[in-house]
Amino acid sequence: MSEDDVVQFCLSLPGVQDDYKWGGVRVFSVAGNKMFALINLGRADLAFKVDNELFLGYVDRPGIRPAPYLARAHWVSMEQPYPMGREELCDLLQRSHQLVVRRLPKRLQAGLLL
Repeated sequence: MSEDDVVQFCLSLPGVQDDYKWGGVRVFSVAGNKMFALINLGRADLAFKVDNELFLGYVDRPGIRPAPYLARAHWVSMEQPYPMGREELCDLLQRSHQLVVRRLPKRLQAGLLL
């Protein structure tokens, strides 16, 4: 899965906006500022949130590591070529979106959950 494919998939999720921050990081978020995925354009790193109980299992896999500055919130990071297939990566990005949306107030969740 290419970086462009990841961008297109993230933008296809409900209520997603993207922005550039921190000198070259493309940030995907919902409800204005709640991030669920990042792409570091300088290094082609992809980072996103995973379920708390699955975090250690993912960082034990080759090619996946704790995301710098975000690992305590259970974010993982990986470089291209991504160490998993398209379907698994899309499922994880969709799950990251859901994890963030479910922490929003109920009035903001409307229309954002799949």
